[in-house]
Amino acid sequence: MNEDKKQKREALMGKFVLTAQKVGNQIYLRTLRDSFATIMPLFILAGIAILINSVVLDPSGWFGNIISEGTMTTWQNWGNIITNSTLNITGIILVIAIGYFLAKNREYDNPIGVVIAVVPAFLTLLPMMIETTPVDAETAVQINGVISYGNIGSKGVFAAIITGLLATELYIRLTRSKKLKINLGDSVPPAVGKSFNTMIPLVIVVALFAFASFLIQLTGNDFMAIIERFIQEPLRGVGTSLVGYLFLVCLGNLLFSFGIHQSVITGPILDPLLMVNMNENMDAAAAGQHAPHIINSAFHQVYGALMGGTGSTIALILAILIFSRYRAYRDLSKLSLGPNIFNINEPVIFGLPIVFNLPMIIPFVLSPIIGTVIGYLATAAGFVNPCVVTIPWTTPPFLSGFLATAGDWRAIIVQAIIIVALVFFYLPFLKISERVARASAEQAL
Repeated sequence: MNEDKKQKREALMGKFVLTAQKVGNQIYLRTLRDSFATIMPLFILAGIAILINSVVLDPSGWFGNIISEGTMTTWQNWGNIITNSTLNITGIILVIAIGYFLAKNREYDNPIGVVIAVVPAFLTLLPMMIETTPVDAETAVQINGVISYGNIGSKGVFAAIITGLLATELYIRLTRSKKLKINLGDSVPPAVGKSFNTMIPLVIVVALFAFASFLIQLTGNDFMAIIERFIQEPLRGVGTSLVGYLFLVCLGNLLFSFGIHQSVITGPILDPLLMVNMNENMDAAAAGQHAPHIINSAFHQVYGALMGGTGSTIALILAILIFSRYRAYRDLSKLSLGPNIFNINEPVIFGLPIVFNLPMIIPFVLSPIIGTVIGYLATAAGFVNPCVVTIPWTTPPFLSGFLATAGDWRAIIVQAIIIVALVFFYLPFLKISERVARASAEQAL
């Protein structure tokens, strides 16, 4: 009877894993995952520029008595130029990456042709007129014939996602139609022949997006504003709320406990939402304003699900090294500690293991709640500054908090509190896992 129950449970678990793997391999999720991973170094560069401007070149900061205010203000423009060329053109960079990777995932033989189509399609969605307030003026004026960083930066992320996916799919389908090809023969250079082969599909794609944008503008609106109002903001409001964020990260850890990396399924859903919040915080920091969002991509790394590795398993390793006397666990922890310091925790996840190990799955899935709530409350109460700097995901704990908050040393204290709390949270489940492991080892003898 027990054997039948075990088989049914394993069969059910197998179906769950298979379904999750199929979802994770879905072509659009793979495209978004690859696109965000590719452009992330640019956001890290922007984060470094903002960190230097906020810590080193801030006239009211640490070096205010050493470097003159005029010199600092002048050199801050270097960081502002970096920010404008990376963070503030997120929409354009992202639509290029999405078009390219979707074409590669569709095994399309001319990915650069897709890029040539999707960028103009994205730009057709921009408003013809923008409203801005000139320097030293009090009244806003409307300007024609310019592109605003505000529309092609964080605000354009979801427009870039929608355009990148739709325009690429349409372009690929049209170029595969023989009726729409203009064949000049073999006497012309290959690049010229390929250009004429795809000319009609390119014209159709851009013209359709432009016509849709034109119809929207006839109503007095623009596509960017509509996407932001009805798609981006509702999704961000849910996904980056405390409850919505915790649901997604705990779900991601649950998938990881069955051997499916959380970045495969929940990453493409959560990452764009966190990135928009992060970019707006970075923009605010660059402008010397208060950061508007607590939960963002840096918060995710510093306090949430990724500090010390997914599930904050650095706390589990410390619990083993301090409290455990089980040699197998201690030996594994010594080997895993080095990578775990840099947030690489596959050795402990698959070696302890945590995957398919019920006593360890429970704290692994629930651990983000503790870190997130402590970090959220500390930030909301003003004990620690919000995260305003994008950092590499391999940045070790303590250093990550200091850098992400633009040099706020109190973030180190908050991270230390989280790690201590998680050590004692993991401890009772660790003891149960040890007993199970010992019993299994004895039965194997």
